[in-house]
Amino acid sequence: MIQYVEGQQLFHLTTPGTSYICALADGEWLGHLYYGSKLADTTGMESAFRLNEFPYSPKVNERDKVRFMQVFPFEYSFLGTGDYRESCLSVENEHGQSGVELKYVSHEIIPGKIVPAELPHTRGEEGCCDTLDILMRDDVLGLEVHLMYTVYRDLDVIVKSARIINSSDAPRTLTRVLSGQLNARPDFAQVLTLHGSWGRERTITRQNLETGSVSAESIRGVSSAEDSPFLAVLSRETTQTAGEIWGMSLVYSGNFLAKAQIDQVGQLRGVIGIHPEGFSWPLAPGEAFQSPEAVLVYSDSGIGGMTRTFHDLYREHLIEKRWLTQDRPVLVNNWEATMMNFDTDILIGFAKSAKEAGIDMLVMDDGWFGHRDDDTSSLGDWFVDEKKLKGGLKRLVDEVNAMGLKFGLWVEPEMICEDSELFRAHPDWRFQLSGRKPGALRQQYVLDITRPEVWEGVYSQIKAVLSSAPISYVKWDMNRYLSDVGSLEREPGCQGQLLHRYVLALYRMQAQLLEDFPELLLENCSSGGARFDAGMLFYSPQIWTSDDTDAIERLSIQEGTALVFPVSTMGAHVSVSPNQQTGREVPFNTRAKVAMAGTFGYELDIRNMDPEEKAQIPGQVALFRKIHPVNREGDYYRIASFRENHSYDCWMVVQKDRSLAYMTYVQVLAAPNRPGIRVRMQGLDPDAVYEVNCDYQGAMAARNGEMSIGPETSQSVGRFHGDTLMKAGIIVPRVRGDYQALLYEVRRV
Repeated sequence: MIQYVEGQQLFHLTTPGTSYICALADGEWLGHLYYGSKLADTTGMESAFRLNEFPYSPKVNERDKVRFMQVFPFEYSFLGTGDYRESCLSVENEHGQSGVELKYVSHEIIPGKIVPAELPHTRGEEGCCDTLDILMRDDVLGLEVHLMYTVYRDLDVIVKSARIINSSDAPRTLTRVLSGQLNARPDFAQVLTLHGSWGRERTITRQNLETGSVSAESIRGVSSAEDSPFLAVLSRETTQTAGEIWGMSLVYSGNFLAKAQIDQVGQLRGVIGIHPEGFSWPLAPGEAFQSPEAVLVYSDSGIGGMTRTFHDLYREHLIEKRWLTQDRPVLVNNWEATMMNFDTDILIGFAKSAKEAGIDMLVMDDGWFGHRDDDTSSLGDWFVDEKKLKGGLKRLVDEVNAMGLKFGLWVEPEMICEDSELFRAHPDWRFQLSGRKPGALRQQYVLDITRPEVWEGVYSQIKAVLSSAPISYVKWDMNRYLSDVGSLEREPGCQGQLLHRYVLALYRMQAQLLEDFPELLLENCSSGGARFDAGMLFYSPQIWTSDDTDAIERLSIQEGTALVFPVSTMGAHVSVSPNQQTGREVPFNTRAKVAMAGTFGYELDIRNMDPEEKAQIPGQVALFRKIHPVNREGDYYRIASFRENHSYDCWMVVQKDRSLAYMTYVQVLAAPNRPGIRVRMQGLDPDAVYEVNCDYQGAMAARNGEMSIGPETSQSVGRFHGDTLMKAGIIVPRVRGDYQALLYEVRRV
């Protein structure tokens, strides 16, 4: 609900469990008052502005206006007129001077939401959400700023964005446009971010913030493996199950800045949006600029409460609706087995083995196009190499379909190699700086898809390939970051638009793809998980989480990813052991149970497997199909973290009606003379009785009779009240050996 309290000039935004309050000081300055647990009344809230303290307000103390500007808790901050903290907006006038002052003009409360043009967004219709549009204006610049707040009626979420309009008769240049701001209490002085690198994406990091600032950011052209477009502020005492936390997530896939800062008087400000580095956006009279959406979530029930709110929002209001209830196919990808060394006969062999194992889909990865025998050539030449695929793509797909399997295809449309027909015809189509040879990465360069002829030239090829055969799935890869970002076709004053226009062009291409092929399952990928963000989820319901398929490494990667994103969005496959990235040997059972946390498939040579392991695949596929509906739609709970305890990992997903749950336990390191681990479950109905069974498939029995395993793979643990399972817990028995996984089914009786 959105309420304007006229006597206080105050906006009160309420969700089922939270209140968000901003108000006017002196009738013109829009400031932030409160974001936290739901308040019954706002009486006296305006006193939080401290206008009765020095430096007072400009109306009372014009002499010290700058003192006011540098401490006032602006709702949407601006640069150049006295606020020296991290700000949301900076604008240059026609003389190149920077300085903004936004003052309140009016507001409107709108049923439903305002959809940001050209950008992915949280979806919402009239009846499920409402939007507050506050109009701010700088009369000197002739600049209008619409601050938009969407409030969902069933979720503790505030979605923010800003639309800037040049209503003057002179040009203006935006040099900073962030999406939203978070003001939190200064006693909450820890910051949680997701950092990493290739193969180590989204590692949870908690840092103290006592002075200065902490940030997560990317200037790589994509959201990146090094940082995720997310930041949370929390107390040192906050845990998974208790304490307060404020989270910000950006629905965007390019350069971003997320920053938390404590100012000179101890106030905490957080901002999130497009990174200002390399950003410069000219606005001619009458033109407008729309920021991406920022999602704010507050929880007073710990980190887990924040996580489940993000999951619910992104599942129900971001990802395309049909994927909420539709099963995902179990697939096998040929990449780790063959790399680019395959032909039609090899892939047909893959398909036959996949069919025997009960797998749904064969995915042909890199190497099927141009003359692509290694990674030095052919990106940009999206036509079939018939030396490899004799008879063409349609013959292969028809044969695979005839076996009862679907067919998927890997593409990398944003890239070009110098050794390609496309480059020889259009060497100017890549990003490049005047007078400088662009740097290669993996022997490839980035196409300037901001240019209409490049966009059309690339997309028309991809469309032709997908139209030539019944393709059910596309894995869209992007294997390098942007550099040498210059366009030979744009005016000098427009070069600062390129990074954002690149992202917009990418969004248009994926939107067009799904319009032309509405039944297609799209999985995004960027050298693993380098573009795993909410912007991409708007187009693809799943994203390849990491090129690191080592199940033990994946524990941390998937824990960090699931902090914000639903588990059903995580592309996760079973790969060979010893693992190609780490050399670690992990039991087949454990590799499968870890991969079942996300979408499920295989990334190995299914034709030439160990017979005992191959015999387990039908059971694994059946088990995934059994638990996937709960993973796809249920509530996620983090029980324990190997990253923290250095011993074991544990998580569970509970069906919404709390009638069924699955808990995965991974004993990472075995220890001698140690009793079983007591595990307290979460999210169950405390008054219900549950039957608990454990799937021991593949686990090694401990010595000395500490755990008895018969030939059956599932054993009853017993019946328990939900209250008992959550407060007293169960004892997980020791199993022999490192890297052992158990799966518990918890079913209400």
